[in-house]
Amino acid sequence: MKTGVYFCNCSGNISGQVNSETIKDNLQSRHSGAYFKTCELLCSEEGINFLEEDLKENAPDRVLVMACSPRDHENTFMNALKRAGINPYYLQMVNIREHVAWVTPDGDTATQKTIRCLEGALQRVLLHEPLEMKQVEASLETLVIGAGPAGLSAALKLAEAGRKVTLVEKTPFIGGMPVRYEEIFPHLECGPCMLEGMMDRILHNDFPGSIELLTMAEVTEVVGSYGNFTARIKQYPRFVEEKNCLGCDLCVEACPVTTPNEFNLGMGEKKAISPPLPGALPYVPYLDPKACLRWKEEECSLCQETCLVEGAINFEQTETTVERNAGAIILATGFSLYPTEKLGQLGYEKVNSVYHSLEFERIAAENGPTEGQIITREGSFPQKVAIVHCAGSLEEEHAAYCSGVCCAYALKFNLMINKKLPETEIVHFFKELTLPGAEDYELYKRVKDNPLTSFIRYHSSSDLFISEKEGRPALQYVDQQGATGNIELDMVILCPPMVPGKDTVRLANLLEVTRGSNGFLEALHGKMEATQSNVKGIFIAGACQSPKDIKAATTDGASAAGNILSALVEGRKLDISPVAAEINRDICSGCKVCLSICPFKAVSFDEENKTSQVNELLCQGCGTCAAACPSGAARGKHFTDRQITAEIKGVLRNE
Repeated sequence: MKTGVYFCNCSGNISGQVNSETIKDNLQSRHSGAYFKTCELLCSEEGINFLEEDLKENAPDRVLVMACSPRDHENTFMNALKRAGINPYYLQMVNIREHVAWVTPDGDTATQKTIRCLEGALQRVLLHEPLEMKQVEASLETLVIGAGPAGLSAALKLAEAGRKVTLVEKTPFIGGMPVRYEEIFPHLECGPCMLEGMMDRILHNDFPGSIELLTMAEVTEVVGSYGNFTARIKQYPRFVEEKNCLGCDLCVEACPVTTPNEFNLGMGEKKAISPPLPGALPYVPYLDPKACLRWKEEECSLCQETCLVEGAINFEQTETTVERNAGAIILATGFSLYPTEKLGQLGYEKVNSVYHSLEFERIAAENGPTEGQIITREGSFPQKVAIVHCAGSLEEEHAAYCSGVCCAYALKFNLMINKKLPETEIVHFFKELTLPGAEDYELYKRVKDNPLTSFIRYHSSSDLFISEKEGRPALQYVDQQGATGNIELDMVILCPPMVPGKDTVRLANLLEVTRGSNGFLEALHGKMEATQSNVKGIFIAGACQSPKDIKAATTDGASAAGNILSALVEGRKLDISPVAAEINRDICSGCKVCLSICPFKAVSFDEENKTSQVNELLCQGCGTCAAACPSGAARGKHFTDRQITAEIKGVLRNE
């Protein structure tokens, strides 16, 4: 069998430490069927052309490239083999730059080490099989779960490219958390206004037929794999026909029932039929059956009688389930706040006028329960406010991480209070100040220059204790230097960490997407594959994968959309790498060990034959199943036991 060995000098990175002539002499003395060629820089355009032409001329059966890491240029050299008419899986790379030249100071030792690496690769490559890339048809549609900044961004990017998108949102409105914010740091821009452009383009059909928006809906089941997913989506009744509603609010005025407003976190009230928030989009009321008299077996149809459009209010709507196909899925389910009631010593739900950050956002918002007036529960304007940063953050028993945005929005709160109550004194309690970038630091400078603002650093939540004194909060503290103090306040704002959204666990289990130690959805690689999950074809974007601001979330959404657009292309079939696991069903014992350990959920179980099977669309060829299989039925193609054993024996041949 004829083997071509190509040695890359790597512009001196390798040849400066490894003697290629010694390598060549040793090879020719041991392997008569091998030839040896050198090149100054094999990955360059000239080097690739040389390799391709030489392969055509010599037509070797197997090819060895002695160069750098396969991570850098294995695909480059495989493509050269393909163009030369040689199966690309007949290639084996020997990494002598990182494994030898860069880490072995002595030249003679480096050369001898290279000889051993080459011998191992020679023994291995003889056992390589002519694998072939497979292709399948794929759907170009995308399912986006979550209509916050990340989901909106992804849906719009896909629609702009002419792709069909199903956008699923569990609440009655779109925009996510930021539409509840009056102002956004660092420039104190209006939150709903900032997102209005994206929301308007989706709601007013800028891309006819491209985006199907399903509010008050949730994904309940997903089957299939990358390129061909099928999702079942449960659609809850709004009891209002969105296309018919004028948004006049006459039904709201006529409704006799009031109930706490869940979207204002129980502060203030709304009618049983009402838009979730003033200005929420789509601006269509929804009827809450838990509050409506009709669902309490009382006769009431005042909303329907008052409505100007016949049929707009439809009491006969029922829960329905629809199915949608998709080639890829984007999870953009957002975040929640850490439950501040778990921070008992901070007085939440125990002490008057202690709020968490989202409650304060709603209090300060013009469309909130107090119409933008910053007041205590008694209705008075606070003269002294404490803002507690890191309320539970950086603590193992609560959240052992920094959310990265809390300091900036705490400073934003300061400016919002300054604007409406310029005489109010504000005290910041902080563990660390996280202010990355020039804009966030400018925000800090604006705040600290105010003589009515002060900062006290503390170590742990246990160093703060908030109690009630004469109907007002009183805060006892121990600062980082050990000094103690007491402050009587009118209001306390707690800034707890961001945690995964309430639906994250359910969807992670449903889609078999892994979560990290902090509960967030885990990226395949935090730096290089930051929006790809462990399941091929399922992407994660925004704060469901880690605490993020709006800028990072929208960027994530665009990134996920870009990955989908580059992989699922009209007229192009989906490539399936042949470097995957396979299971010999004749010897599979049906123990299911492979199912429990596959990180990509690529193994399923055939109940009829009682054997495991691999979905090559999902398999990433990691070899975990092959290593764990007690019967030897699982095998990793291109990394078989025989190939790996032969390589080890080749390396040890000189001993």
